[in-house]
Amino acid sequence: MMILFTVITFIIYRLAKMVYSKFALAVFHPLLLAPILLILLIKGMNVSANQYLDATKWLTHLLGPATVAFAVPIYKHLPTIKKYMGTIMISVTTGTLVAIFSTFALSKMIHLKSDFLTSILPRSITTPIAIEVSKEIGGLPTLTTVFVIITGVMGGVMGPSVIKWLSIKTPIAKGLALGMAAHGAGTNKALEYGEQEATFSSLAMIFAAWITLLWGVLLIPALIHMKPLF
Repeated sequence: MMILFTVITFIIYRLAKMVYSKFALAVFHPLLLAPILLILLIKGMNVSANQYLDATKWLTHLLGPATVAFAVPIYKHLPTIKKYMGTIMISVTTGTLVAIFSTFALSKMIHLKSDFLTSILPRSITTPIAIEVSKEIGGLPTLTTVFVIITGVMGGVMGPSVIKWLSIKTPIAKGLALGMAAHGAGTNKALEYGEQEATFSSLAMIFAAWITLLWGVLLIPALIHMKPLF
């Protein structure tokens, strides 16, 4: 069962990538299309979500090593990173605060329940750490994963248009923007611009995860117990 669903997951994801490379429409993004196809498939096979998750759980474990692998391009551009470290930290710290407060404000305005709120707040960081933050603040990790994917897909699709509209030219700015806004999906999009953009996108993604993890302990619990704005 484990091998079967692993192979099926891989094939569906590769097919989704092929479709996206041909049509390049947001609805065909692999992170959106592949889960939909998988849901339809396991539903048609009368397989429960728990059975599927149990059979493919080792794929989730690979997210950690995949994130660590981003250290390779970062090491290659270490001198440039050291030069702009202050800019990077200010940008990413500001980005994490904007992500948390904008999500919190919108959630309070539409009166989302507390478990939804705690699940959405870590949506702007990479999945493995978002899941841990969600657990720490009392969220639902599965729901958090869904919002992380939605954020990544939207950021990866809309990011290039925003960069063009704002006339962002430098590789550092492009990379930081995509990594902060769309984590893994943004880094994949940054790679289409070049290696330097991908490096700074990876850096933004990693730093955003660390900083949000810190906010998860110091800031988010206080926000959750605030009363609705309206």
